[in-house]
Amino acid sequence: MRSRFTAPSARLALAALAAVAVTATATATATADSRSSAVRACVTKDLTYKVSSKTQAGGYFLVTAKAKSGVTCYLEGVFPSASFGSAADTEVSPAEHAVSERVTLSGSTAAYAGINPKTTNDDHGRQFDFLHLAVAGDESNAVTLTLPETATVDRPVATNWHADPADAVPFSS
Repeated sequence: MRSRFTAPSARLALAALAAVAVTATATATATADSRSSAVRACVTKDLTYKVSSKTQAGGYFLVTAKAKSGVTCYLEGVFPSASFGSAADTEVSPAEHAVSERVTLSGSTAAYAGINPKTTNDDHGRQFDFLHLAVAGDESNAVTLTLPETATVDRPVATNWHADPADAVPFSS
């Protein structure tokens, strides 16, 4: 009979010990996180954007993103979420097949992505004067940017974000 009464007490003691261990681990992690100077991921509203037209590689738009005053954040080395219109065929696809290095933005440091609006060799496509752009994962807060010139759009692609504009040229294959 005694073992019957002891078993629940032993289970209770083990549960209490496990709870203390979990709490201690969570506290240690929170303390370490609060002392670290980890930079957070950028969201669309953290940045200012500029779009310029480039002639290299058959022509493309270079998007330059900079952190707003007082903001320090990073962009993952993936392509931006962008489209020229609301139809699915105007959304950009990745021009690169791998993730690039993350780019930390603060002050005058910029990140660059190249967007080629037309990757086909024909006369087809629709024309647009605006680009809808967001940081990947923050699509509900997209901004609309005026293009420097009207773009004919057919199967658009975008490079990942890069620290060097020379790496943001969307070469066609």
